Amino acid sequence: MSIKAIGVDVRIVPMQRHHLREVLRIDELVYPKPWSLSLFRQELAMTDTRVYVVAKIGDAQVGHAGMMLVVGEGHITTVAVDPEWQGRGIASRLLIAQHRSAVQRGITAMTLEVRVSNRRAIDLYRRFGYAPAGIRRNYYSEEGEDALVMWVHDVHQPAHDERLAGIERELSRG
Repeated sequence: MSIKAIGVDVRIVPMQRHHLREVLRIDELVYPKPWSLSLFRQELAMTDTRVYVVAKIGDAQVGHAGMMLVVGEGHITTVAVDPEWQGRGIASRLLIAQHRSAVQRGITAMTLEVRVSNRRAIDLYRRFGYAPAGIRRNYYSEEGEDALVMWVHDVHQPAHDERLAGIERELSRG
């Protein structure tokens, strides 16, 4: 999948092992406790229940996202964008790709956890139709921070596809 982002061509491609060095670099920049190389390798090996993608601009890897598939539901496990590229629609493009992939696999609802303090991410997820459903206390144990659990239902319906198309139109206008 290739989309223009503020005059630059953003490609969303399946994550492969050779992408992991840059995945880890980005995670080190954006997460207090990033995933390990071995964890990412384990996730990539579970091709029937995991979907991982990376965002590339030219040869540069600028972000990535992961999803776990469980009995008709998709669980966004990670979304990370290099700080130099944040605010340019990269995370939105990664989520569009994950949502479309989920629907192709028969998923009808999606969920995720997000730090309660991460207003920017919460606003992004709301844009995709996610709504708060609960709190996981001390979910991010390294800081003792709670997670907001969010869900979006009926992602397989035409209304959700139109929501994604609307987000794409907004992104293409820059």
